[in-house]
Amino acid sequence: MAGRRGTDALALATMIAGLVLCLIGQICWGWVGLFLLLLGYAFYAYTFFRMLSRNWVKRERENAWFLSIWRPVASWFSMRRTIWKDRKFYKYFRCPNCRAWQRAPRGKGKIQVRCRGCGQEFYQKT
Repeated sequence: MAGRRGTDALALATMIAGLVLCLIGQICWGWVGLFLLLLGYAFYAYTFFRMLSRNWVKRERENAWFLSIWRPVASWFSMRRTIWKDRKFYKYFRCPNCRAWQRAPRGKGKIQVRCRGCGQEFYQKT
């Protein structure tokens, strides 16, 4: 299988979407279930087409487009997970100037913070 790239982030996402649609299609009744099942199979077919395609330049361009949309979403969820995990010990906030994330220990009262990104100083309650 020379000249093929295999799986990438878009292939994995379409495979998972196809699996979810097939599972929901199995649960639903009537034409809705059939439509979801066929849509899931279409996602599978598109995934295998992308994996076996030799036009890897176009596939990389498609993957780059997908990642330009997916990365901010994944980053947002990752930051929410970090904030939730550290909520007892750290206070997370954003710089009012450059919107960079900052972190300070909880329970210190009102402190002066200097942004690592832009150097602006501001006060924040922890």
